[in-house]
Amino acid sequence: MAKLPYLVTGAAGFIASRVTELLLEEGHRVVGVDNLNDAYDPRLKQWRLARLETRGGFQFQQMDISDRNAVARLFEKEGPFEAVVNLAARAGVRSSVEDPWVYYRANCDGTLNLLDACRENGVKKFLLASTSSLYGAHNPVPYREDADTNCPLSPYAASKKAAETLAFTYHYLHGLDVSVVRYFTVYGPAGRPDMSVFRFIRRIAEGESIVVFGDGSQERDFTYVDDIARGTVAALRPLGYEVVNLGGDRPVRLSEVIATIGELLGRPANIDYRPAHPADVPATWADVSKARQLLDWTPAVTMEEGVRRSVAWYRENREMILPLELGDR
Repeated sequence: MAKLPYLVTGAAGFIASRVTELLLEEGHRVVGVDNLNDAYDPRLKQWRLARLETRGGFQFQQMDISDRNAVARLFEKEGPFEAVVNLAARAGVRSSVEDPWVYYRANCDGTLNLLDACRENGVKKFLLASTSSLYGAHNPVPYREDADTNCPLSPYAASKKAAETLAFTYHYLHGLDVSVVRYFTVYGPAGRPDMSVFRFIRRIAEGESIVVFGDGSQERDFTYVDDIARGTVAALRPLGYEVVNLGGDRPVRLSEVIATIGELLGRPANIDYRPAHPADVPATWADVSKARQLLDWTPAVTMEEGVRRSVAWYRENREMILPLELGDR
């Protein structure tokens, strides 16, 4: 009997495309969905998608998970699924302040539609991608999963908190096995062009100035995309209901990342400093002991190695990258 496919939402996205690759490499079939929106330059999404479509076992459908009827049709046509891996989301702290409604539709309505489709169709496993943005300045570092996350500082974080609580409700009421993985500042080749590492590499490489909100002393727990994807796949095991941090376990100053990029590219950065955003926190740092215990997972790629690989990818794909809109937000 053929194995059931996995449903991966947001499949043309940065993290989801890498998760899809890992599942395919393990011999699984994957049904990928994505609405290919313009939250950032969709040409990069098309680039990732084109690479996936050359792989055996992958099937793609363009659709929006916030459309309840479309989700129902998808489950009827392509299901049943081994598990649903919900990586489709509107991400980004600052832009969520400008348009919170689109975040609510994607992150709350979309998650609810998928959860209820799992209930109706007997899908036993649901994985939800969440975010370190749930943690705030009032939480001690390193952040533990049992920290108070009831005071989100942005609509993005609030929408992810709502998605987490919906997932727990479906676990409690309907016995759905749920893994919630909270990602910490993911970067790497083919990353989101609106995020810092991607923008810094391109702009420093081309001799352009970079924008830094704050003075560069803010610290982030940068996590390489392959580590994140590996932890996500590991979290597909039966867990009941668990929230698990996936982070690099080593906060790094933004100024240090910029200096590393400049050294690799052989040119210093010209920095345009701007005021810090009130929705940003001064530091993030994941306590990953739970991931070690439950998932046998630990981050393997250092920031220095991850940035080196990202710079190499930029050089190899410069012609594709140069026309992309970056979006300094």
